[in-house]
Amino acid sequence: MRQPIGGLIAALLLAGAAAPVAAPVWAAWPERPVHWVVPYTPGGATDIVARIIGAKLSIAFGQTVVIDNRPGAGGNVGTDIVAKSPPDGYTMLFAGVAHAISETAYPVLPFDLHRDLASVVLLSRLPNVMVVAPQLPARSVPEFIALAKAQPGKLNFASSGNGTSVHLSGELFKFMAGIDMAHVPYRGAAPAIQDLIGGHVQVMFDNIPSAIGHVRSGNLRALAVTTLTRSQALPDVPTIAESVPGYEAYSWFSIMVPTGTPVPVVQRINRDTNTVLASPEIRDRLLELGATPAGGTSEECARFLDAEIEKWAKVVRAAHVTIE
Repeated sequence: MRQPIGGLIAALLLAGAAAPVAAPVWAAWPERPVHWVVPYTPGGATDIVARIIGAKLSIAFGQTVVIDNRPGAGGNVGTDIVAKSPPDGYTMLFAGVAHAISETAYPVLPFDLHRDLASVVLLSRLPNVMVVAPQLPARSVPEFIALAKAQPGKLNFASSGNGTSVHLSGELFKFMAGIDMAHVPYRGAAPAIQDLIGGHVQVMFDNIPSAIGHVRSGNLRALAVTTLTRSQALPDVPTIAESVPGYEAYSWFSIMVPTGTPVPVVQRINRDTNTVLASPEIRDRLLELGATPAGGTSEECARFLDAEIEKWAKVVRAAHVTIE
């Protein structure tokens, strides 16, 4: 006996309603460890901040956040790895001011920052600090400028790599102070600091987190910080602007992911990171290192990046910095 058409349709609708609906592949993200590519060597400010935040993100994600150091070419080697990774949320980039600088300093890059990567959240802002070895006779910014002018071209300034904020902070100082120094790039902050302590180079404009331990131990002398206001972490250290009016430079860090990463995954990373940054433990730890926690939306982070690209382009061109 044939089933009435109306009954058949009702049966089909009931069967369809009872059938399980497949959840999107990203709904259970993350189901395995997340790799956070830090495009610099271990021991520098980027690595220190990434490990502090990464440890708490591991708890928030319910999966281990693996810090993956991939140094080279001022951060561009690691960035290229992330830019070419699958957009599934399992590879993140620890981005920073060097990425804004590279947009102008490098004539050719193996990736397009805006096309291949998407901003997720701003992590922190922090000053750099002008540090010298204790044996250097200069004990202040004016004394250092006088020393450099007495020996034009004889002093060397170290950096954690070409195109980093550490490099450009030094170039900006040269330009505004009217002095001549040679730039010596290293593969990361740690080896640069060791040579600075050893007297092989004379000055460095390093990120505070990687230098502050050496300042507190007496291995390095802090002459000034690079922001317009003094740092809470080094309250007795003056600003460069107190001696060179108008001088300002600072670093910042953010999370980026490959373009095309599912929006809900980006939102999850943003939400969990904001929660981590707002926690008293992480906030106090970052402030102790001289970094100010940030946070905010992905859209705010993207606008901040664009403003930084425009700002540093002026410095790169004024200092005639070109990196092949």
